[in-house]
Amino acid sequence: MKRRKRLSQEPPGAPRWMVTFSDLITLILVFFILLFSMSQIDIVKFRTIADSFQQRQILEFYPSVIPFDDPSAEPEMESKDTEPKGSEGEQDLNSLLANIQSYLKENKLSDVIVATRTERGVVLVLQEQALFASGEATVLPDAYPFLNKVGDLLAGIPNFVKVEGHTDNRPIDTYRFPSNWELSSARASSVIRYLITTENLDPKRFIAVGYGDTRPVAPNDTDENLQKNRRVEVIITDPAYEEQ
Repeated sequence: MKRRKRLSQEPPGAPRWMVTFSDLITLILVFFILLFSMSQIDIVKFRTIADSFQQRQILEFYPSVIPFDDPSAEPEMESKDTEPKGSEGEQDLNSLLANIQSYLKENKLSDVIVATRTERGVVLVLQEQALFASGEATVLPDAYPFLNKVGDLLAGIPNFVKVEGHTDNRPIDTYRFPSNWELSSARASSVIRYLITTENLDPKRFIAVGYGDTRPVAPNDTDENLQKNRRVEVIITDPAYEEQ
């Protein structure tokens, strides 16, 4: 008698393909959950945008809330606080320059003090003999009237002021000034100290810098050129200028 072949019995539990299928379904579910979570609306941001439309702050300035692809094509916004060309600050500097130049002319000081307008602001170049004795950093009494004039004008404007001390290249070696660095720095500081003391100006508006002989305006080869290099420069700065 032939023996019948026994049919192979399936292992108990779910079929093996169900494991792979369930893993696939789980991954798809996670994928859609991530998509859903990333698409949620930020309620706070939405309300902020909605409020801005209600206040019409955006529409008052832009015909469209969508930014232009070409920034140069955006309409110009005119603000009540924006000053046009020839602003009050520019006028203040020009007025200050005119006042100082008039004072120099009236008092015959144009040969030792020069006032000009540059991109930095109003620049006053005072030669050594207009302020100090040779090798000293104490302001001479003869310089008081001019510095008083400058201080009085500075009291009427808020501009920052930079005072630079410069020397010629002849060395100095004294107890107070071991080199031209100390002398030039002390001279710049002396001018600032006089201005803030006599006119009660805010010291935070001022900065003192000593350059020694590193920034000559003429070759140090003649007495006349040496004299030109021994100077103090007072720069009433233009707020639009950025120091390099």
